[in-house]
Amino acid sequence: MKIKGRAAFSAAIVPLLLTGTAGIANAQETAEAADTEIVITATKRAERLQDVPISVSAIGGDQLSKSRVTNADDLVTKVANLQLTSIVGDNTPIFALRGVSMSDYSLNQSSPVATYYDEVYKGNFAFLGVAMYDLERVEVLRGPQGTLYGKNTTGGAVNLISRAPELGETSGYLNLGYGNYNRMDANGAINVPMGDKAAARVAFSFARADGWFKNQLPGEPDLAGVREYAVRASVLLEPSDGVRFVLRGSTSYQNPRNYGIYAQPAEVHRVGLGKREIEANVTERRRARTYSLALTGNIDVSDTLTVTSITSWDKGKLSFYEDTDGTATELLEIPYYDKANQFAQDLRLTSDTGGPFDFILGAYYNREKVFNSTTFEIAKDVDSDGLPGVTDADCAIGLPLGCLFANSFDQVKKSIAIYTDMNYDISDSITLRGGLRYTHDTGRQTDFESNALGPNGVLVVNLIPPSDLKYSTDNISGKIGLDYKLADGNLLYAHFSRGYRASSFNAQAFFDPSELSIAKPEKVNAYEIGAKTQFAGRSVTLNLAGFYYDYRNQQFINVDPVTAAQTLLNINKSRIMGGEAELSVRASDMLSLRAGVGLLDSKIKKGTVSGVDVSGNELSNAPSLTFNGGVDLTVMDSDTGKLSLHGDVSYSSSQYFEVLNVPRLQQGSYAILGAHIDYETADGRWNASIWGKNLGNKFYFTSRVDLLAGFGFDYNHISAPRTYGVTVGYKF
Repeated sequence: MKIKGRAAFSAAIVPLLLTGTAGIANAQETAEAADTEIVITATKRAERLQDVPISVSAIGGDQLSKSRVTNADDLVTKVANLQLTSIVGDNTPIFALRGVSMSDYSLNQSSPVATYYDEVYKGNFAFLGVAMYDLERVEVLRGPQGTLYGKNTTGGAVNLISRAPELGETSGYLNLGYGNYNRMDANGAINVPMGDKAAARVAFSFARADGWFKNQLPGEPDLAGVREYAVRASVLLEPSDGVRFVLRGSTSYQNPRNYGIYAQPAEVHRVGLGKREIEANVTERRRARTYSLALTGNIDVSDTLTVTSITSWDKGKLSFYEDTDGTATELLEIPYYDKANQFAQDLRLTSDTGGPFDFILGAYYNREKVFNSTTFEIAKDVDSDGLPGVTDADCAIGLPLGCLFANSFDQVKKSIAIYTDMNYDISDSITLRGGLRYTHDTGRQTDFESNALGPNGVLVVNLIPPSDLKYSTDNISGKIGLDYKLADGNLLYAHFSRGYRASSFNAQAFFDPSELSIAKPEKVNAYEIGAKTQFAGRSVTLNLAGFYYDYRNQQFINVDPVTAAQTLLNINKSRIMGGEAELSVRASDMLSLRAGVGLLDSKIKKGTVSGVDVSGNELSNAPSLTFNGGVDLTVMDSDTGKLSLHGDVSYSSSQYFEVLNVPRLQQGSYAILGAHIDYETADGRWNASIWGKNLGNKFYFTSRVDLLAGFGFDYNHISAPRTYGVTVGYKF
C-alpha cells in the first residue's frame, strides 16, 4: 500500500498498524463518562458499540457541543477516513467515506454517503439545513448500507440523532456565546413532562457572524458569514407498556452572504489581495429553508417482536448566486435554485427471541420531487455589436459571450425496497450474519430545457428543446459474514457486502442535447475484517479493521476545461483498499487520550474522461493518510467545581478533487489544531468554555475545478480561518 504523509505521523501510527490493518468502530468517550459504555442503534437495536460487528464511529452530543462541532462539515476532523468537498457551500457537505464519493455538485443529486436525521434519509441538499444542535450522538457507518437502513448506499451513512423527550422532571439548558468576526450564538432546550405518559421537548439554535472573506470592492459586503436559526419540537407518547411514539417537527433558515471563490493563478486574478481577501461583485445572500415532520413508532406486538414505523415528510428550498470567477469582472457567474419535497415510509419487524436466531424484516418507500434551475452567465458585460450599451443583440452576435445559458427541469425519483438482516448463533462464540435487499428504483426527468438568453433575459436561441428522460432499475444486494467472540469479550469479524446506488440525471446540460444523459447505477463489492478489543478493565479500547472495495461505475460530473460543457459519466472500474484504527485510553480519572488513523490506497483500473485514459489515477477525495487525536485533562475537580483542558488535532495527506489528477490542483497535506478550556460548577448548573478552531490559521482548499483553458482561472473553495470565542451555559 502506498502511503503519503509526514514521517512524524507515520512513526506515531506504526505501533497501531503492526497489530493489524485498520478500519474501526470506536466510541470516543468523554473524561466525565469514561466508565459508561456508549450504546448505539446502528444495527436498529440498542447495543454496546463494542458488541456491534460493523465499522461505526459514535461521538456523543456533549463532546460535539464542547468541541464546537456546529455543522456537519466539522465531522471530518473527528472521524477517520471521512472527507468532504464544500463545493455547494457550508452546511451542505458532499461526504466521501473510504474514498467512495460523489464528484458532482448538482443540486438534484444524492450522495453515496447517506445523511440521516433520526433515521430519516435526507437525500437532497435542500433538506439538510441546520441540524447540529441538541444531539444525543452522531453515528458514522462505513461501507455499503442496505440491509439495515431505509435507503441503500455504496459509501456509508452519517446518522444525526437528536435528544428525545424524557418522562420525569422539567429540565433544560441555555448556552450563549461570543467569538471573533462578531459571532453571536445561542442554543438551548427545555424538556417538559405532560403527565405520566407524555413529554415534550423544544430545542433551538441561533448564530450570526460577519464574513471572514474580506471584500475589497468598495461598498460591497464581506462574504462567507453566518446567519441562521433552527427550531425542533418533539413530543413523546407512551400510552402503555411496549408502545412508544415520538413526533418531531423542525424548521431552519439560513441567509448569510454567500461563500467566495478563490481564483487562480493568483498573480493574475488576485493582484494585491491577501489569502482571505476578495473582490466580488456578486454578494447576494445564500438562502436555505427547511421544513420536516417525522413520526417514529415502536410497538411490542409480543414478548419477542417489535414493529417500528418511521413516516416522514420533508420540504426545502436552496438558492444562491455564485460569483464563480471570484473577481470584480462578469466573466462567469452562476445562480442556482433547488426546490424539493420528499415523503418516506420505513416499516420493519424486529425480533428479540433470546435464542440463537433473530431477524429484522423491513419495507421502504421513498418519493422525492425536485425542481432545479441553473444559469451560466458568461461575460454578460461584453459589447459585441459595437453599438452603445450591452443589449440582447450582443448575445446573438457574440455567443457565447454576453449570454445567459439557463436550464431548468422537474425530477421525480421513487425507491421501493424489501430488506432483511439476520443473525444465527452457531455456538456461544460464533455468529453467522447475513441479509438481502431487493430494490426497485424509477426516475423521470421532465421538461428539461436550455436556452441562451440575452443579458436582459430575452430569448436568443433554444439550445436544448423540451426533453424527457427516465430510467427503471432493479437490484439485489446484501451481506454475509461471521463474527467470533473471544473468551475475554473481545470481538473479531469478517464480512462481504454489496452496495448499490441508483442511476442519476445530468443537471448540467446547457449547450447541446447530447449532454443530456443518465449515469449507470453504482455498485461496490466490499470485503472487510475487523477486531474490537478492550484491555485493562476496559480503560483501553483499540478497534481495527481492513477492507478491499471493488468499485464499479462511480458516477461523477466532468467539466471540459475548454468549453465548460459538463457531462455525467461513469468510471468503469476502480479499487480501494485500506482501513482505520482508533484508540481511546482512560489513563486515570483525570486524563484521557484518543487517536484515529485512516489509510487509503485508491486506483482507477478502467475509465476515460474527456478522451483521456485515467487508468492508474487516484480517486477524488481519497487522501492516503488521515489522522485525528486528542487529549482530555481534568486539572481540578473539587467542591468549587471542575476545570478541564482539551486539545484536538486532525491531519490529512495530499489529495485530488478530480480524477484527471492535474498536478497543480492537488491539495497538499495539512494539519488543523483545536482546543477548549471548560469550567463547570460543583452542582453542574453553570459552565463556561473558552474555545478555538483552526488555531494555526491553516489555509487549504476544500474543492477545486479546472477552468483554466476555457475561462482563464482555476475555481477553488478555501477553508475557514482561525475562529475563537467564549460560551457560557446554564442547566436546570
